[in-house]
Amino acid sequence: MRAMVLKQPNTPLKLIDLPIPEPGKKQVLIKVIACGVCRTDLHVSSGELEKPHLPLVLGHQVVGTIAKQGAESGRFAIGQRVGAPWLGTSCEQCSFCLSGAENLCENALYRGYQFNGGFAEYCLADEEFIFPIPEEYSSLHAAPLLCAGLIGYRTLKLAGDGKRLGFYGFGASAHILIQLAVQQGREVYTFSREGDNHSQAFARKLGATWTGESSQLPPVPLDAALIFAPIGSIVPLALRAVRKGGSVVSAGIYMTDIPSFPYSLLYGERILRSVTNLTRRDGLEFFELIARYPIQTSVTAYLLEEANQALSDLKEGRFSGSAVLVIDSGTK
Repeated sequence: MRAMVLKQPNTPLKLIDLPIPEPGKKQVLIKVIACGVCRTDLHVSSGELEKPHLPLVLGHQVVGTIAKQGAESGRFAIGQRVGAPWLGTSCEQCSFCLSGAENLCENALYRGYQFNGGFAEYCLADEEFIFPIPEEYSSLHAAPLLCAGLIGYRTLKLAGDGKRLGFYGFGASAHILIQLAVQQGREVYTFSREGDNHSQAFARKLGATWTGESSQLPPVPLDAALIFAPIGSIVPLALRAVRKGGSVVSAGIYMTDIPSFPYSLLYGERILRSVTNLTRRDGLEFFELIARYPIQTSVTAYLLEEANQALSDLKEGRFSGSAVLVIDSGTK
């Protein structure tokens, strides 16, 4: 099978032929149709996320069909379309796993980081950690839902039920979550880099109540702020923008150092917290929710061998929404 492989951090991915892997007892082999390109892939390839399992196939927003089943798998039928996210497996025995918080399991393994992901024609998956893809979504447009959508949904859930939400960074997650929030009757205030008029216009098109730059205060205090940009200096700015009792939730797996800030920004029972990937329950809830509140993902498609260009374009902000590698263009 063809795969784009990372051999060392800070080096381009290489197109290599690898053997098609065999599924273990409770695994399935997925024939990949499309795979989203995520900022986390950038963090892994650049070395910002340490100790990846090299050589490595990146990619954790995988959409494909079941090509082969392990001896003890049978949850999905051969040919069924599924999605495989960042969280690949957990021990299912620790206190976190037994309480439904498998995202915090110390022995969890992550796709495209600790084992091979979806920048390839085939990939393996634990059948208990994948999801059926709703028929309403093409594989190209479903791919961003597997991380930008799922992690964004968990971030939104942890932010609470407040009406006024701030989104810091308007990329893949934010362009999905704003549609959900607006359909729920909430107001969304978006913050982007200085001079990023393109992102601000995109946010307004999707229903933003107000757009501005990260250094600005919104016209009203926010109930919660969701940080999608991996920039630690945004945290004090977001705390300044939320009301007393409001929440600031950081969605990223990686963030630059948070600078010191006066206690007065946190005082007033404001809450600062992080998101650690997703749980299986999050996935089930999210796909049920978008059946009621349809989401239109904005995607830029690349061929498998164009993965390096997709990563570069993502880093430089050359597109709106999400980048997706199309591995099997002949399948929906």
